[in-house]
Amino acid sequence: MGNVWQLQEAKNKFSNLVDKAHHDGPQFVTKHGKESVVIIAVEDYQKLSKPKSNLLSFFKNSPLSGITLALARDKSSSRDIEL
Repeated sequence: MGNVWQLQEAKNKFSNLVDKAHHDGPQFVTKHGKESVVIIAVEDYQKLSKPKSNLLSFFKNSPLSGITLALARDKSSSRDIEL
């Protein structure tokens, strides 16, 4: 059977499809002969969606780390706006 399922077969054998996703990896479901969706185990999904590093590490490793920014606000009056 492999890892490609026609939509009708996937609906009829959904329990088997889920078992194969857990044991054999991603399962592809086709609709009208074209790949439509992929069924994967939740553990695989979590690995894919987990960030590679946290936000603090991202900023520390940024090529811009160590640059001093001028954060002073311009205190001149704002321009006149006609409404």
